[in-house]
Parts: sequence; structure tokens; C-alpha cells
Amino acid sequence: MKKIWLISVNMGYGHQRTAYPLIPLAFNKQVIQANDYAGIPKKDKRVWETTRNFYELISNFRKIPLIGKLIFSAYDQFQKIINFYPKKDISMPTFVLNQIYSLFDKGWGKHLIGKLGKKPLPVVSTFFTSAFMADFFGYPGEIYCVICDTDISRTWAPLRVSLSKIKYFAPNERVVERLKLYGVKSKNIFLTGYPLPLENIGTKKMEKLKRDLAYRLVNLDPKKRYFKTYEPLIRKKLGRLPNKPDHILTLMFSIGGAGAQKEIGLGIIKSLAEKINEKEIRVILSVGIKKQVKEYFEENIERLRLKKKVEIIFAQDIEEYFARFNKALRKTDILWTKPSELSFYTGLGLPVIIAPPIGSQEDSNQEWLLQLGSGIKQKEVKYADQWLYDLLNFGWFAEAAMQGFMEAEKLGALNIKKILSK
Repeated sequence: MKKIWLISVNMGYGHQRTAYPLIPLAFNKQVIQANDYAGIPKKDKRVWETTRNFYELISNFRKIPLIGKLIFSAYDQFQKIINFYPKKDISMPTFVLNQIYSLFDKGWGKHLIGKLGKKPLPVVSTFFTSAFMADFFGYPGEIYCVICDTDISRTWAPLRVSLSKIKYFAPNERVVERLKLYGVKSKNIFLTGYPLPLENIGTKKMEKLKRDLAYRLVNLDPKKRYFKTYEPLIRKKLGRLPNKPDHILTLMFSIGGAGAQKEIGLGIIKSLAEKINEKEIRVILSVGIKKQVKEYFEENIERLRLKKKVEIIFAQDIEEYFARFNKALRKTDILWTKPSELSFYTGLGLPVIIAPPIGSQEDSNQEWLLQLGSGIKQKEVKYADQWLYDLLNFGWFAEAAMQGFMEAEKLGALNIKKILSK
């Protein structure tokens, strides 16, 4: 098939993680970072940097009692997702959207689109702003936008929707319906599912995913409570379960790009320290590419005398980090994270413990996980050694793993490839 220009932004991990499974489709297997590519004009770079620095400041400032939450709440109003019901025309542009397009009028993004236009391959962007840039500056090829949340604000649809040629890859039916309410034409919306990493799935038959889930269920249902009730379903979807697990019970805590919830990770290892020492559970801390976050955990792990007993996933290169993360997920039984784009990873048969959401998008992602039955809100972290094992022994995590596997779309990357090949 024809290659694509794959565009993302290195602001947090969400948009880059969404692009990662699509790299085999990209020209030269490279992701173009719209905010950080070779030759980007200084004035364009300055706009992007201001946006990222402000978001990270607000995300971290949120932890300050009272005033921090008030300031973040005020900021969040600009990206708020309005109630879906009653259904009505909500295509009127927002203040933020008008501000974005006013920057286009001043030339923001024109250099990037002019550069790509010299070889007009289909553009696939995991961030709405770069898709808008291509549309605004008259990119001669096709333009696609991959959506990485379970519901979206008006900001994801262009200013003048009826005149836009942007096509959307939607992760679920709610996003499809939301785009229609924003005025996007049905012919420009494809329900594909979120692009999960194929190294965790295998082929269309999902042989890797099914094998990993089978072993996971052995760890997640130690009392066989879920199995006794749902044995026919398990055998129909996965075949006979193994007699014993191929790894000890493993929990991964994943930290977002702003590093705003690292205290939760520290609380987890404090609470589970005795069980870690006794090799009842293995804990993985996925810290991303920020060295200071890695060092924070290394210092505390050593202080807790858990050195070499808690694994840290870190890499200086984002693609290497995603590769390590995805590999570790295959032997992970429970994923603990804020409800970011990682919410979709429940489709890999992973139960999700939901850390407090940050912002409107994550509120929606949390609601989606709870509706699926594959997520549970975290309880008091310092008592994790108690409630986590209660949920485990009652078979809840096993049920949540199967709910995620059954209800969430898993083949988004293959579906996107199929559409682009046509």
C-alpha cells in the first residue's frame, strides 16, 4: 500500500502512543512531530512550547490544595465535553477553536504543510491541530485524524466543518455520534477502534492476545470463582486455560507524560512492600522518558529496601519506551493508571484500576471503563494490600479482564490499515 505521512506531537504520551502502532505504514517508518521536526520555524516552535509548558504547569499545579484545583477547573472549562443528552446541534465553534485558527491566519503550521505537500502522501495525524493545519493550508492529499479518547470536545472538529475534507478514525460509537453532532459528515467518519499495538495482539486471529489472557486469568482468579460461573464463555473464546501461570501476579502502575501522579506509585509500593518481598506480587513502575521521575522512584525504592525487587520501565527514546512498555504488558495482570488513552488497553484483556482523572477527557474515559465493567476506581492507596487482594479473591479482576477483552475493539490498527489501503 501507499505510505503515509504519520504526524503526532510530543506533548504527553497520548498522541505519540496512538501513532506507535501505525509506524509500519509511515514513510521511512518515521513519525513527524508537528511541534518538533527538523527545520521548524522558531515562531512555530514557540507557540507549541508555550502550549506544552502551560499544560504541564497546570497539571502539576493541580496538586496544590484548594487553589490548584480551582485553577485547573477554570482551565478545564476550555476543553470541557458538554453533555451528550439531549442530542442537539453543537457545531458552533468554541473560543479555543477560534484562537487556534487565528494562529493559522498568522502562519502557524504553514511551513510544515508546505514541506509535506511536496510529496502529497495521505496525512494521518493523531492530533487535531496538525490535521487542521493541513486542511487550512490546502494540503493536496487526503487528511485523516485518529482520535485517542472515548469522547471528545468540539475542539476536535474543524472551525468550518462543512468545508473540511478531514476524515476521522473513531475509536468507538460515542465518538462517531459526537462528531456528527459537531457537523462532521457521516462519509468522513470511520469506526475503526483505537490502534492497539499489534505486538500484543498478533494477527487478525489475535493468537498472542488470547494466549496472554489465558495465563493472566489463572493469576486473576485464584479461587476459581469467575471460572466456575463463566467456564463455557472462557473456553469458547480462549480454549482450555493453562494448569498454572507462567509468571507471578504482576501489577503495573503507569505514569502520564506530565508525571503528575508519581506519589500514587510510591504509595502502591509502600503498601505492597511486604508482599513484594515475599514474592506474592511483582510491581512494575512505568515512568516514561522523564529521567527525574525515574530517579524519584529509584531513590524511594532504595530507601524502602526494595532495590531490584521493583521494575522500572524507562527509556530516553519514546519509541523504545513504548516497545518496552508493550512487552511488559504481556506479563502484566493488572494495569493501574489514570484514564488516559491507556483506557483502550483494556481491550487487551487487562483490568484497569483507575487513578483520579485529570481533565474532562479523562472523566469520559473513566466513565467508559466503568460502563464496560473493566475498570474500578482506586480505593485508598495505603490499603491497597487489603482491597486489591479482596477483589482478586472474589474474581473481580478476572471478570474485568474478560469484559475488556469482549467489549473493547482490539483491531483498530488493522482496520485503519485496511481503509488506507483502499
